[in-house]
Amino acid sequence: MKSNQQEPTAAKEKFPFSLLCLTLGAFAIGMTEFVIMGLLPNVASDLGVSIPKAGLLITSYALGVAVGAPTLTVLTLRVPQKKLLVLLMLIFIAGNALSALAPSYGLLAAARIMTAFAHGTFLGVGSLIASRLVRPEKRAGAVSMVLAGLTIANIVGVPFGTFIGQQLGWRASFGAITALGIIALIGILLFIPVIRQDELPRLSRELRSLLQPQVLLMYFSGAFGCASLFAMFTYITPALETITGFAEHQITYILVLFGFGVTIGNILGGKLADWKLLPSVLIMLGGLAVLLALLSVALKNPVFAVATIFLWGVAAFGAFPGIQVRILNLAREAPLLASTSSHSVLNIGNAGGAYLGGLAITYSGLSSLPWLASSLALIGLAGATASYVTSRRQPSAPEPVSQAS
Repeated sequence: MKSNQQEPTAAKEKFPFSLLCLTLGAFAIGMTEFVIMGLLPNVASDLGVSIPKAGLLITSYALGVAVGAPTLTVLTLRVPQKKLLVLLMLIFIAGNALSALAPSYGLLAAARIMTAFAHGTFLGVGSLIASRLVRPEKRAGAVSMVLAGLTIANIVGVPFGTFIGQQLGWRASFGAITALGIIALIGILLFIPVIRQDELPRLSRELRSLLQPQVLLMYFSGAFGCASLFAMFTYITPALETITGFAEHQITYILVLFGFGVTIGNILGGKLADWKLLPSVLIMLGGLAVLLALLSVALKNPVFAVATIFLWGVAAFGAFPGIQVRILNLAREAPLLASTSSHSVLNIGNAGGAYLGGLAITYSGLSSLPWLASSLALIGLAGATASYVTSRRQPSAPEPVSQAS
């Protein structure tokens, strides 16, 4: 009888407050990654470099994430998870403080790379801790709540940080991010519990988990999903101006709407993944491919374009909570390196998609971007489908969290 009385309470159980501390940390990370995009002219003018050279601050950050996540994870493998979160946030705070004070371009680039090293490992460890703060059937929702910090940063944090930088100077933006990092650090110290580890991580086990064929398939799907996003999103402004005919000031509002779609998709994706894990990933990637193909037509009509871009935002991030939890499930005996490395892989997808989009524009024009992006999403869908089919053929394969093996 006692267990029956507990069931309604469990069903109504809310996420613990400690998750918000991880979300705030992810919010600060998302802000520091993207705010530089709106401040490039200010940074270039102040440091006496060209806009393209200032743009390398974005590239160097992405490379720092790609290299830093697995490297820092290996070096800190035996550090307890809460202590590791604190260490990563200290690195993040120091990197942004140095960015605010950097007197030269070279030192700013070095500070950005230093900050990037904490990015992937924090999100990986944060996702892992989030999944252990809730009941098993709530894991995808908890992970999506942490990742929501990144998407909310694009809606609120980046415009706010850009406004601060334009009014008070670009260094003030990094000062504000430093303050956010300090608040997140205090929250982590006070509210994140110590996660007991029955056995210390071993590099050999972590590598075996990382190199499982099913894990590699999910990396493949995630990378191409990100590539499809950045192949189109990197050049969305010139596409909307040239093909659709929007004025420059109108595009800001469209991008904010896209950001709302991304946030909704992230939350929806988490709930769907808690219900049916791999099927939800397949649905989202399939929808992404369809919407990107429709965008080739939608861009010719302003109303249709705005509606499709919003739905594209929903589908674009709807698959990622499921992909992340699927990786955690597959690598559950040694999940740390697999979880943090996923963010490296996703950033490689980001960079690859932007590069392929540039090639498409050079050789085929802006109108070819939706078809390229749709094709990349279909490749990601093929990887997820292969994972689903092979897991169905192996009923003994471990899927402890979701009902959708």
